[in-house]
Amino acid sequence: MRRPRLKAPSDLPVAYYHCISRVVDRQFVLGQDEKEKFVQFMRLYEQFCGVRVVTYCIMSNHFHLLLEVPQLPAQLPDDTQLLSVLDAVYSEIGAGSIRQRLEFFRREKADTEAEAYRETFFARMWDVSAFMKLLKQRFTQWFNRLHHRKGTLWEERFKSVLVEGACTALTTMAAYIDLNPVRAGIVADPKDYRWSGYAEAVAGNQEARAGLQIITHEANSPQPSAEAILTEYRVRLFGADEETGLDEQGRPLRRGFTREEIAAVLAAKGQLSRLEMLRCRVRYFADGAVLGTRAFVNGVFAVNRDRFGPKRKNGARPMRGVESDGLCVLRDLRVQTLGWA
Repeated sequence: MRRPRLKAPSDLPVAYYHCISRVVDRQFVLGQDEKEKFVQFMRLYEQFCGVRVVTYCIMSNHFHLLLEVPQLPAQLPDDTQLLSVLDAVYSEIGAGSIRQRLEFFRREKADTEAEAYRETFFARMWDVSAFMKLLKQRFTQWFNRLHHRKGTLWEERFKSVLVEGACTALTTMAAYIDLNPVRAGIVADPKDYRWSGYAEAVAGNQEARAGLQIITHEANSPQPSAEAILTEYRVRLFGADEETGLDEQGRPLRRGFTREEIAAVLAAKGQLSRLEMLRCRVRYFADGAVLGTRAFVNGVFAVNRDRFGPKRKNGARPMRGVESDGLCVLRDLRVQTLGWA
């Protein structure tokens, strides 16, 4: 029996998840048109579900999303607010039908029935699983019609890693996602890869810039300008000495490391630096279950204690082979934790 997805503790007002899903058989079927349509659906259901895409990257056979998912609000949207959201998601006929049914319940003083009907929509909001299900299903329907195919498009259910929001973890995960096309050798600079949060922000998209602001803006500090947000995030992507994406000789930053280079570092019992780590494929970011400080990971472990064996005393595990800036994960990976572009 499949276990329920590990989600944020109920006392956490906002949770962050790195979500990954791959095309079945890892086929390279997502071209330019498919990627554009995926982003369109992503923004549509972002609005409907009440989540926020911090950053993302759509590759040719998989995608990465870093999502901000708030808890169910204390005061739910009223009918007018709910219908406004639904108007953006449903067709004119579909939205009109929903409006008529809700108005009928209110007119007949059938408030119990009206609230039950509203709940069918709220059940798909403020939840990472609901968002991913809607997005993947809607895209699959569109993709199958376009390519005259049937059946599933995605390989198994999506993976997710719960990420701590108020620390280095969120920045590190975001940078790892935006550097995907650099690791793959598609571009030397992530701003040149069109289907990513960073590139979209550089191009002026306000939704993408709002997502990056979550990473760069400290609580209770003045709101930075769009230029300051992009500059700060670029420093975090490349390091303070490599803001332009070039090394000291003016050459483009390398996209990743070979198997031999990684093996040599590990054989010497050395560690990859944070910047080097971001240019490798690191399984912890997809399979670590939880990423954050030791206290955060142990807190999530305590809430989900029944998921683990009695011999396990705590949750936090260090990331092997990298300078992790104090970050820990919940799942201890022992085999091939580092890969290559």
